[in-house]
Amino acid sequence: MINDVKKTADSKMQKSLEAFKNNLGKVRTGRAHTGILDQVTVDYYGAATSISQVANVTLVDARTLGVQPWEKNMAAKIEKAIRDSDLGLNPVSSGELIRVPMPALTEERRRDLTKVVKGEAEDARVAVRNVRRDANNDLKALLKDKSISEDEERRAQDEIQKLTDKYITEIDKAFADKEKELMAI
Repeated sequence: MINDVKKTADSKMQKSLEAFKNNLGKVRTGRAHTGILDQVTVDYYGAATSISQVANVTLVDARTLGVQPWEKNMAAKIEKAIRDSDLGLNPVSSGELIRVPMPALTEERRRDLTKVVKGEAEDARVAVRNVRRDANNDLKALLKDKSISEDEERRAQDEIQKLTDKYITEIDKAFADKEKELMAI
């Protein structure tokens, strides 16, 4: 019973960390990476489809992405989808290849993005703490039902706290890395 509570808490905390890292990937830095276009969708025969499923996204250089549509008639739709996204990108079509240059970030924009990332990190920490709270409530319910002893409950709470500390440390590390990446010129 205690192991079930711990496994559930661990998997939920892991999912919170993965969601946070996924959100960090969406925050654009000055450098190009193929994951930037992951959330951009294009109309593909009536269905909203991710660009990575209708084109090959590659790095041309450190500040430019190359998007090679698999079907020639999709080039204009992909270009429009990138332009209309809230990423602030301006794609340029050159034959079959769509080049997406990454504009340099201003100091003010870097600070704004750092604040956004800080908010995401805090949301992730809150999510992990909520999982801890739920797990502790489950342990208290087991104690109340006399399924476990007070000592077992205390030990399990300590282990869940260690899990919480581990995931919050990972969130803080990911936040620090992203902040350093954002503030690098």
